[in-house]
Amino acid sequence: MNDLHLISCITLLTQSKTYQIDGTLYRYLYSEGSIKHTQYFFRPLPAQRKTADLKLNRDKVLRKVYEVPGLYRQHHATASETAIQQSLF
Repeated sequence: MNDLHLISCITLLTQSKTYQIDGTLYRYLYSEGSIKHTQYFFRPLPAQRKTADLKLNRDKVLRKVYEVPGLYRQHHATASETAIQQSLF
């Protein structure tokens, strides 16, 4: 994971990309709040040490969030007679 790219613009955040924050892999969920005080929410990927959602303001996103190229969410669904199972990877 040496090819990390620091997020340079908040509008580039998307739910389909994977981000690294302080050594943990996250996916972007959503943002909420006013225009001046927007909060950005991230959820750790499965099998990560941290399990709680992370809430960051704009300045921390621009300083701490790195995009991990090559790790995009790919949705796969397996249908059986009793259930549908989805996979993130």
